[in-house]
Amino acid sequence: MEVTPPHLAIEAHDLVRRFGSFVAVDHVTFSVAKGEVFGFLGPNGSGKSTTIRMLTGILAPSSGKARVAGLEVATQSRQIKFRIGYMSQKFSLYEDMSVQENLEFFAAIYRLPKARAKERVQWAIEESQLGDRRKALTRDLPGGFRQRLALSCSLMHEPEILFLDEPTSGVDPVARRHFWDTIYKLAHGGTTVLVTTHFLEESEFCDRVGMILDGKLVAIGSPRRLKEDVFPHNTHEPTMEDVFVELVHRGRSV
Repeated sequence: MEVTPPHLAIEAHDLVRRFGSFVAVDHVTFSVAKGEVFGFLGPNGSGKSTTIRMLTGILAPSSGKARVAGLEVATQSRQIKFRIGYMSQKFSLYEDMSVQENLEFFAAIYRLPKARAKERVQWAIEESQLGDRRKALTRDLPGGFRQRLALSCSLMHEPEILFLDEPTSGVDPVARRHFWDTIYKLAHGGTTVLVTTHFLEESEFCDRVGMILDGKLVAIGSPRRLKEDVFPHNTHEPTMEDVFVELVHRGRSV
């Protein structure tokens, strides 16, 4: 079996996912270093979520290979689930349960010992600033607080790699800022983060960005590098929106 280089947390090689005749992910290849914040940028339907679902072992690739935390996605998906955290595009919370009950449930899913589970639930409540809402039903929480709870649930077992699928969609700017502050704190502590977004300005917060269009990875690099590659002679600082629009216009990779 191939061995993952020690500095890499995620490797994808020629990943393909077909649904009948439709190719949702088309030979995508990239890697993510340990402790890196990697952004997957693209419009709705571009293949971002499908790629994450393959990497997390939820969806089998049609072809290609991937390793996450040194484990083969095709054959070791069960082991991978205990090494990663995953916050799906739609909040994966139980709406008829309270904040604390959701946290306790996820602690049990990840088989945390009783004493450790109690510590992590208290940590999550403090970290997400939900102390005064711990008994509130999840369905009654505002969007920003639901987001904090969902993130805390995905972190209960202290995963080494965190997958976040459009986590800031539908929340206000203040909640989005709080979310990214949390991302930076996690990355500083050594957690690898792969986050998908269709908010172009959020790509500026990532160490590197992969841009995906119609299932194909058309560009990859740091925000600054992508700007320099796409607009090498520009006298004014372009935005990531400028880069994305230009790539769509060209219809090819840089």
